[in-house]
Amino acid sequence: QINLVESGGGLVQPGGSLNLSCAASGFTFVNFPMSWYRQAPGKQRTFVATINQGSTYTYYADSVKGRFTISRDNSKKTLYLQMTNLEFEDTAVYFCKRGDAADDSWGRGTQVTVSS
Repeated sequence: QINLVESGGGLVQPGGSLNLSCAASGFTFVNFPMSWYRQAPGKQRTFVATINQGSTYTYYADSVKGRFTISRDNSKKTLYLQMTNLEFEDTAVYFCKRGDAADDSWGRGTQVTVSS
């Protein structure tokens, strides 16, 4: 019943921007912190950003700090990731994740490809 559906991925040029969304259903969205992870080709899935329930705290991986912005709209049950100044190294499948590290609840991902 729990469902997380990412959208907004696509092909962008280096230096470009892209906005991702994660639509949540099947649970009380407002009660959970939410995070974005990504998995680049041939690599392990890694942390990107996290946000607490009330949007009063955010934290970013060093690799995206200053370029990406995580946000959420609890009334719409949606998590967002605004991505700017994209680099080749940002190419990955981006996943929406619920809760803390012990909560194994993931979306299926959306592909972001940065290419010239």
